[in-house]
Amino acid sequence: MLPPALSRVLTVVWFAIDAVAVVAFVLVGRSSHGEGVAGVFGTAWPFLAGAVVGWIVVRGWRHPLSVRWTGIVVWVSTVAIGMLLRALSGGDVPSAFLFVSFIALGVFIVGWRAAVWTALALLGRAPGATVDTAEGDDADVQPRSR
Repeated sequence: MLPPALSRVLTVVWFAIDAVAVVAFVLVGRSSHGEGVAGVFGTAWPFLAGAVVGWIVVRGWRHPLSVRWTGIVVWVSTVAIGMLLRALSGGDVPSAFLFVSFIALGVFIVGWRAAVWTALALLGRAPGATVDTAEGDDADVQPRSR
């Protein structure tokens, strides 16, 4: 178990990674449309708000690395609330943008958690992962589903 102060710092780091994922999505999107960085906040704020709501709904600070719960809830909330706020604030929400946002934010928000979980599983430190090293140096990692 981590000391409470370290746990709080790590929670902020995990949330910050989600925020960076959203901003990266916005930067890639704006770049692909030949738009500059000047309007990044205007594009990102609805999705950042959606991520915050997702963290609150799922209590992301309890299990920030959970792919199944925190990752999926934050992802869906980011897209759903982000699109709703975008529409309410006068932004376009074409179906192609909805589709691309859903896929890209899923890869970014769920993807980093899956990568961290996999790395921890390979080290034998992921929740629910077992490591069999009886055969020598070739560790066989077998994550159990949660």
